[in-house]
Amino acid sequence: MQKKVLWFALGATLLAAKMQTAERPPIIGLAHVGLYVSDLGKAEEFYGHVLGFEHFSLDKPTGGLMLNYYKVNDHQYIEIYPGLKGDEQDRLSHVAFETTDARKLRDYLASKGVKVPAALKPGLDKNISFMVDDPEGRKIEFVQYMPGSIHEERFGKLLPDTRVSQHMIHSGFIVHDRAAEDAFYKDILGFTVMWYGGRDDATVNWVDMRVPDGDDWLEYMLQVKNPSVKSRGVNNHIALGVKDIQEAYKTVLARMPGLTEKPKIGRDGKWQLNLYDPDLTRVECMEFKPVEKPCCSPMVTR
Repeated sequence: MQKKVLWFALGATLLAAKMQTAERPPIIGLAHVGLYVSDLGKAEEFYGHVLGFEHFSLDKPTGGLMLNYYKVNDHQYIEIYPGLKGDEQDRLSHVAFETTDARKLRDYLASKGVKVPAALKPGLDKNISFMVDDPEGRKIEFVQYMPGSIHEERFGKLLPDTRVSQHMIHSGFIVHDRAAEDAFYKDILGFTVMWYGGRDDATVNWVDMRVPDGDDWLEYMLQVKNPSVKSRGVNNHIALGVKDIQEAYKTVLARMPGLTEKPKIGRDGKWQLNLYDPDLTRVECMEFKPVEKPCCSPMVTR
């Protein structure tokens, strides 16, 4: 009995030492953003026709569609989930980032006190991934693409010239407590501020937090209180990078003749074009570099 206790104590000590020395593996960019929709046909018209993305699907083990993957590039997807129940439901399901080692990242987050799954195994898509809650309860996923996954099998495929964008540069969502979110994204995960600004020079409405090992970013949407369905969709958004906003506008206008939005220069000095899917989620087309000096703070580049 005493020997068993000693072995248990030794095992606990070794585990504690391992947890203390856990290192964060690279987090290299956005992997996907999950969105709920009310009508798959209307979603296809927007994401498939207007934005020009092709997709593949994953079914539930019990039968029936689980989701459609609209492919931006081999490592980035817009995940469309059916079953939006009404205005009270947030359209943004979750945001996912790509890592080079999901298991090591799980161990690292566990060592920092973040609640993580007890163990990881390939999912239905055959990738290694796991979900956590950020300090405000937002679902954040980390994905490692694996050989033989449904994504890897389609690398180099489903990449038509009709795509408005070939890179999803950021996703944003409503944040109420910047300090609490910083404790997770900045202090634990290693994200860094690349720019912050507001509708006026005295207010911070947006904070761009770049992933530690890539160029994509997460955007805190601050100062949002009691949002309507439309304003929630404006804030909980995705952004697609484009080289030339005018060319993107011409392409979208030809596919959506009733479009009333026009390109404009944002407070970050970049050209942008705001589009909205049928359930009012904003899809922001944005040029990669500012053409004017950004307001409020310098834009930190690598």
